[in-house]
Amino acid sequence: MLDTYREVVTPEGVALRLPAAGPVPRALAWTIDFCIRLALLFVGSLAFGLLGKGGMGFYLVLMFVLLWFYHVAFEAMWNGRTPGKRALGLRVVAENGAPVGWMQSFVRNLLRVVDMLPFGYAFGLIASYADPYGRRLGDMVAGTLVVHEARRHEAAAAPVGVASAPAVPLLPYEQAAMVAFAERAPRLAVARQIELADLVQPLTGARGDTAVTRVYGIANWLLGRR
Repeated sequence: MLDTYREVVTPEGVALRLPAAGPVPRALAWTIDFCIRLALLFVGSLAFGLLGKGGMGFYLVLMFVLLWFYHVAFEAMWNGRTPGKRALGLRVVAENGAPVGWMQSFVRNLLRVVDMLPFGYAFGLIASYADPYGRRLGDMVAGTLVVHEARRHEAAAAPVGVASAPAVPLLPYEQAAMVAFAERAPRLAVARQIELADLVQPLTGARGDTAVTRVYGIANWLLGRR
């Protein structure tokens, strides 16, 4: 299943696009969490083994907590993320894009018992492929959704360097395009920068690396960096 977007309109009229995660990244995140729980159980067995037979009760309590509350505690207290989900850039949210709550997290994880049937998360996998947003049965009942976290990019300003006036008068949209290029170009590959700068050759009178430098210079001039 390919990842897709779920569009939600808030009461304020703001449209949110939630990038729903498909079964594959979710399965990888679950595998990471499963390995972490196995590691904790192994460490617990060594520690409680030192207590002899009396340590068996503590070990069973640890097993119960990790089985039923590992995901619930992390999702409710860590903004919808378990260590596995964080490693894969995933997060559990409510269907309306709000943070997931304790009750929602408990319900979605309680129903893992159903999703696991008859074996290997078969019901959950079938539901994920059938649902347009990749939700398993637990998510449908709890009203939750697993999404990709949005990548945060710091706004990059045009490099401060030589400012040069454009050779020809620029229209407002052309000025905006020059400034936008200079702000976004530092995040692009050099080849992509040249490709875009070549498009405005009639305005810069240059091509290649010279065109990129020329666009930066014009942007600095438009921004008053003289």
